Amino acid sequence: MRRRVDESKRSEEKSVKKTVNKVQTRSSWWVWVKRALIAIGTLYVATPFVLRFFPSVIQYLVYKHAIIYFVDLSRPSDLGLNHTVNMYLTSEAGVTLGVWHTVPEQKWKEAQGKSLEWYEQSLGDGSPVFIYFHGNTGSRAAPHRVGVANVLSSLGYHAVVMDYRGFGDSTGEPTQPGLITDALYLYQWVRARSKDSPVILWGHSLGTAVSTGISVILQEQGNPVDAVILEGAFTTGKLKKGQPHPFMWYYWRFPYIQYYFSLDSIEANVLYLPNTDNLKKMTTPLMILHSKDDHMAPFWMAEELYSIAKNALKSEDKVRLVAFDASHGYLHNGLYRDPALPNIIREFVESVAK
Repeated sequence: MRRRVDESKRSEEKSVKKTVNKVQTRSSWWVWVKRALIAIGTLYVATPFVLRFFPSVIQYLVYKHAIIYFVDLSRPSDLGLNHTVNMYLTSEAGVTLGVWHTVPEQKWKEAQGKSLEWYEQSLGDGSPVFIYFHGNTGSRAAPHRVGVANVLSSLGYHAVVMDYRGFGDSTGEPTQPGLITDALYLYQWVRARSKDSPVILWGHSLGTAVSTGISVILQEQGNPVDAVILEGAFTTGKLKKGQPHPFMWYYWRFPYIQYYFSLDSIEANVLYLPNTDNLKKMTTPLMILHSKDDHMAPFWMAEELYSIAKNALKSEDKVRLVAFDASHGYLHNGLYRDPALPNIIREFVESVAK
């Protein structure tokens, strides 16, 4: 009888312990859920006030240069760029820029183990040289940027890709004047070594404003670039009240947050990127590449820029708009995957060389 009683007590004790453990587990789980919900709610409520009273934070929301992937930028060969050299250039005191130079594909064997001096001298071999200015996120190692470099190299062109100050392993903090300074420095560095090789700018997203900006400056200095390609370009002009900035569209998914992104805050951080005004002045041969399903820069922006450039150039021969069907799903970054792109670029380069 005692054994039965003892066994019964033990089973009851075990049952009680299991019940207590389950209750404690559920209680612990619910505590963490409540903490997470409180943290998210606090962050959501606090963010608009941070943006209102500390407008410089917007600089970090626009220039997402702090997003770093686990890539050694000094080793472009790790990304399949086995005929690319990594180098560092100083655009001004205290600012060092990380730059990749990819030579034409037919030189890949010759390029193995070559010095920086060899790469510099190769810029004057007569092949077109493209300077690529990327968008507002990440570094030169982003897949679509590597993809563009590969496309250009396969065509027999040089590709020089820079990280602006504060991006990738470049030093400093990004600002609109700083980006223009970096771009002008790189252009002058390339031009000094390219001899008679044509030099073409390719700007993507944020880089379109950089490309048109320095094109106008160089044109006014009497040293125009040979041609410009704009990919995923946008019109900003003066933003209308309640209109999201092109580089901040996803923040608008949060209800009411748009009321705290004031135009004063945006303009105070020098985020006015005047593609529209620049194209009214440019006389450089221009090609605009744009996907019809671009979710950051709607296709109507490309059409508007094309119309402005055509009127400024007073010619349909020096400016062209190439649209990519939405069914391809290229969105804002995927045009490099289009099989027709190499021929499109080749035809444009040949037309510029005439």
